[in-house]
Amino acid sequence: MERLGTGIGWRPEIADAVERMPGIDWVEAVAENVCPGHLPDSLRRLRERGVTVVPHGVSLGLGGAERPDEGRLAALAERVTALGSPLVTEHIAFVRAGGALTASPRLEAGHLLPVPRTRDALDVLCENVRIAQDALPVPLAVENIAALISWPAEEMTEGQFLYELADRTGVGLLIDVANLHTNHVNRGEDPAKALAELPLEAIAYVHVAGGFERDGVWHDSHAHPVPRPVLDILTDLASRVRPPGVLLERDENFPEAAELHSELASIRRAVETGAVERVKAELREAGRTAARPATRPSAPGSKVPRVGAGVVRAGTEESRAAAEAPQAGAGVPDTAAETLAAGVVTPRAGAEEPRGGVAAPRPRAAIPDTAAETPEAGVVTPRAAAEAPRPSAGVPPTVAETPEAETGRPRYGAEASRTEAGVARAAADTPEVGTETPEAGAEMPEAGTAVLRPGDETGAVEATRGAFGLPHPRETEAAGQRPGGPGAARPRLGDVVAEARQRPEARDEETLPRPEAGDPVAETQPRPEAGDPVAEARQQPEAVDEEARDEEARDEEARDEGARDEGARDEKARPRSEVGVGEARQRVGLAQAALLSALVAGTPVPEGFDRARIGVQARALAAKRADVVAKVAPELPVILGREYRVAFLGYAQTNPMTGGYRRDALTFAEHLLAAGRPGETQARRELREWWLERSGPAPRSARPVRRLARATRRALLRR
Repeated sequence: MERLGTGIGWRPEIADAVERMPGIDWVEAVAENVCPGHLPDSLRRLRERGVTVVPHGVSLGLGGAERPDEGRLAALAERVTALGSPLVTEHIAFVRAGGALTASPRLEAGHLLPVPRTRDALDVLCENVRIAQDALPVPLAVENIAALISWPAEEMTEGQFLYELADRTGVGLLIDVANLHTNHVNRGEDPAKALAELPLEAIAYVHVAGGFERDGVWHDSHAHPVPRPVLDILTDLASRVRPPGVLLERDENFPEAAELHSELASIRRAVETGAVERVKAELREAGRTAARPATRPSAPGSKVPRVGAGVVRAGTEESRAAAEAPQAGAGVPDTAAETLAAGVVTPRAGAEEPRGGVAAPRPRAAIPDTAAETPEAGVVTPRAAAEAPRPSAGVPPTVAETPEAETGRPRYGAEASRTEAGVARAAADTPEVGTETPEAGAEMPEAGTAVLRPGDETGAVEATRGAFGLPHPRETEAAGQRPGGPGAARPRLGDVVAEARQRPEARDEETLPRPEAGDPVAETQPRPEAGDPVAEARQQPEAVDEEARDEEARDEEARDEGARDEGARDEKARPRSEVGVGEARQRVGLAQAALLSALVAGTPVPEGFDRARIGVQARALAAKRADVVAKVAPELPVILGREYRVAFLGYAQTNPMTGGYRRDALTFAEHLLAAGRPGETQARRELREWWLERSGPAPRSARPVRRLARATRRALLRR
């Protein structure tokens, strides 16, 4: 994923403050609020300065039962092109239900509602995501949402649901840590467990936002400061992986620019704290690995596992000096090799006495690509290794003796070369397990630059340590006290690999068909001499051909049977987006329509839902609807005054939204006028004029002649 940095949600109310705010790497704009042909001046100026703008959609409804609307997808793609965005984001939610799929009235939620974490819903979501990916010109990432309610009989946790979605579609993930906190309070879900189950490599960026708690329910308002629990979850996430980008969301109740800047600083500190924790965890793992082996004296021919590889520069003065450096103490493991494997810098002459070595830290799920920013981090020079003190033979090694093949630690890079002074030799992606030391004076390969591996100081450890001023741990300097000398142990390929290469015949014999019981072929050599039963069989091509045909027939029958079994298994395991997706869509559609109808139309609550929480969600939807209508039709709160909110909430209880918010505002005005409201004559006249201006095919003319003509026509019609 592209590195974005620290950003803030762009909103028209804070556009000027965002432009002047220092340290803003990128912004996110609500896609539906941007007109591609008339971009706001603020967004255009930000783009000209090189600030990335990411469109964030809210109306696709990818979690709905119906296929994504082609018109909405085309509009979103148009905004992506106009903004020159590297990616686009949407939500894992449904926002409408009903219609032809369920033979029921189409309803709009006006807000994001959670999808059930079931196989049916996952199959429909994956199909919709693939449709959106095909229609959009840039990569798509989808966001986990906050929820006040839980679906009954869910089959997966949030982490499992997101993992399968990313695995099956390749879609990126926009992780909202505020929503994880909301689901923790409202649904009892563990944020740490959700983070542990996520595919961290799929994270595109992270949302951070504030909210408030009322009567034991957390409301993700985006109108309050970011609370400490949300920052703690962000720190937890950053301790697992370096997020490509982090963004502060604020949609209402906008504070002063100084307060927004302070919130961004808190977010940066939370990310930095998580990065430090990530480094500490890797160092603790390295310390445990170093302390694991028993202290046995080393001897010539002892087995020394390789646990890491470092980076040196080929052709430098240090490499030439190391190649010519004298060595003493034969028959002991190579100090520099162990130092390089531990991913640490060998102390130069005169350095503080080391205390112990550490092994290469265990790699995390994702390693930041910041090695280019700290090129000197973790570079081990042969000169340093040559100058390091070497004790005599027999000193117990402290490097971890657990082979990489046993620990399961992956190797990165096809080559790792080392010199006599401690440069890693070529490994060719094969773990070097338990190899014996070669004879003293064996020729070593030339020094070269090795490919970075997890645990190298040029990776996540050194990059984060350098970024936050962490000192190098003194334990890493102990490598200079490890045994080493002339004829020091040089591990080769593992015993297992070497043995396998020396016995290719054994592998070939295992692949040959086994003879029947009593057949003398079983006792023959691979190349039988004349007179052997195998040779006699070869002299009878008819028998051999007959046997081959029988064998081929048996194989074909087995393949057919296996194919039938595999087909039956695939039919069960294959996503319903390929088979039976229509049935899955109908089941999901019926469930979503029943829930949305209970929330916005007052129908009975579906079985299995918490009735109290359904009431909370219904009131929250009505309040959100009133707020948005007040934004798209700001004249209504002015005309109605304090009566606006009470009147709208009463209207929303029996009038579900069937179109967009602008249509909802017109319907609300019609509802009031039909009921003879508002009671004040002047307010009612203004409301009627407002409705007439917007309900016709074209706005009414304000010219006096036109107004007189309209009045005359009305008078004649009354007569």
